[in-house]
Amino acid sequence: MARVADGPVLGQPQLGQENDGYADGGGSCVRMRRRCMQVRVGVTSLADGVDQLFARAVLDRDGQIEVIVPAARYRDSLPRESHAEYDDLINHAIGVHRLGFTESTAESHMAASELMISMVSELLAVWDGKPARGYGGTADAVARARECGRRDRVIWPERATRD
Repeated sequence: MARVADGPVLGQPQLGQENDGYADGGGSCVRMRRRCMQVRVGVTSLADGVDQLFARAVLDRDGQIEVIVPAARYRDSLPRESHAEYDDLINHAIGVHRLGFTESTAESHMAASELMISMVSELLAVWDGKPARGYGGTADAVARARECGRRDRVIWPERATRD
């Protein structure tokens, strides 16, 4: 099946609590929602926070999503309060790509990022520009995308902080 894929969203799963106005699409995250208007197919792992916001914004604008599940126990590793949205979004995906990992680890997350990068023409990253806290973080994914020659757009809301 031919796919047109425009940018997975990678980024800090949660912004600091003082950023609640950004999490619901207010403030500078409006840029992410505007960018989603141009996405025909978004590719994401549906991590809690920004990834799920991205997927919902793409679907709300009549786009489609493909989901990469890093590990068999990935959903279980997400906060319980994000499970309902995860389930709804994955049920709306036109494709679900399950990696061969059992546990949700840094290695499985980086493998998911690498697969996403191979599928897209552009990377949309919500990222503060700081080094990854561990292997497989957003910094690693952005660096890999750049190594592969993918275009990238980095968004970081003004006044936002990382948890």
